[in-house]
Amino acid sequence: MAKKSVTGRSQATGPSAIKLKARDQQTLKKITALADDVATRAIKGKDPVVAIPTRSRSNTLWNKKRGILEMGSARQERQLFNLNQAKQFMQTMLHAGTIKELIDADKTSSLRGVFYKAKHTVAGTKENTFDRQEESDPILEDLEVTLGVLREELHIFAENRGTLVGNLTIIDKGDEINCRRMGSGGYGIPSIVEPEVIQFKKCDADFVLHVEKGTVWNRFNEDRFWEKHNCILTHGGGQPPRGVRRLLQRFNQELRLPIICLLDCDPWGHYIYSVIKQGSISLAFESTRLAIPEAKFLGIRAKDFHACDLSDAVKIDLSENDVKRAKEIAAYPWFEHHRGWQKEIAAMLQNGFKMEVEAMITKDISYVTETYVPQRMKAKDWLE
Repeated sequence: MAKKSVTGRSQATGPSAIKLKARDQQTLKKITALADDVATRAIKGKDPVVAIPTRSRSNTLWNKKRGILEMGSARQERQLFNLNQAKQFMQTMLHAGTIKELIDADKTSSLRGVFYKAKHTVAGTKENTFDRQEESDPILEDLEVTLGVLREELHIFAENRGTLVGNLTIIDKGDEINCRRMGSGGYGIPSIVEPEVIQFKKCDADFVLHVEKGTVWNRFNEDRFWEKHNCILTHGGGQPPRGVRRLLQRFNQELRLPIICLLDCDPWGHYIYSVIKQGSISLAFESTRLAIPEAKFLGIRAKDFHACDLSDAVKIDLSENDVKRAKEIAAYPWFEHHRGWQKEIAAMLQNGFKMEVEAMITKDISYVTETYVPQRMKAKDWLE
């Protein structure tokens, strides 16, 4: 097998020795330091513990100057000799060991694969190390913030969820991909889109239109919206995963493209926009590489029911949970003093109903692509 031409020292000897990238060497040092600290404490007769930065709303800070959410300094100890924490301590060490194996072998694995790698029954018991992947994924996020590294640096990827098409040519792991010629399916956005994986070769687009769902994306792609309006068209399958958010940020920061969002008129659509723009509470430690403070919310808007002369058939009554969630979002520090957003959320609550982007189909099958979005774009009628 041919050796990869990367910098760094070998982790093994012989003809098949793998040379690690400098970034991988740094990650390995952090994992080793974590393990050494646990071992040293045990040897000295002290309780083995791991200090985990707290990923909660109470430890999330709003940096108004930068326009993003950031993680605070609060930490909590995860102790081996605490019955309520012992299992999570063990799970943390198991995943750290798996990550070290992946880096040593210069291989990657999916979130699901890492879960299965660590899943087994503890010898002499009927207790499993992990029962569900929902236990596994947060432990990996804990390791990210504890080690101060990205998931990509842990050699872990997530399932692809998101698509793009448009006036862009990229290089994906050495393969040139013309995103103008992707047919009806589009280019599947991978979960790892860092510059060493994805490079931008040529971009003629003027902006990025990000829509909430694949069904809406299909309408825009079929109508060749990206070609007529010289843009890149993306979707994230609802709440966009990290790969999509990271790529949108790279479009904005590296290519200086405006990011314009077309989302549903409901608390979920408002929350998705908030996450794209400011970052999320659970991933506040990654806001610097994910958040896009300049992102714009084009619609759907509460005023559209009357402005677009829609029928009563498009109304979806707000549930009690919707009302509660809308009020919570209105109280976010980045929305609390924003007159436009306060007016928007209040109007939706006053309406008493929510609307999806697909509601525009009641006007005409292509109303949203041929009339609604072009008119809003021309008038620069959006919220920021």
